[in-house]
Amino acid sequence: MEARAEHKFARISPRKVKIVCDLIRDKDVELAKGILQNTPNSGAALLYKVLCSACANAENNHEMDPSKLYVSKVMVTGGPTMKRGRASARGRYARILKRTSHITVVVAEKEA
Repeated sequence: MEARAEHKFARISPRKVKIVCDLIRDKDVELAKGILQNTPNSGAALLYKVLCSACANAENNHEMDPSKLYVSKVMVTGGPTMKRGRASARGRYARILKRTSHITVVVAEKEA
């Protein structure tokens, strides 16, 4: 049985969050929470909230044991990009891309 949580349209670049995702993949939930709390990265705070939500979904909706949970999947995909801009030299227009992310965390119970 698996439980999942998603955060769509997060205002952070997927490139920044993928670095933190690799730290917690296939780890126990308590260890993953400790890693995320001690990681000085803006993506770690968002990922921590989604992980806590996935654990709450597993406990409340699927009646899983919270002590047996581990992070089975962590995915970050790019969301829509907002196009903004600023005036540049010689009458030109410099485009600024504001990227968004879709963060998905799936937790499952250990078999043994």
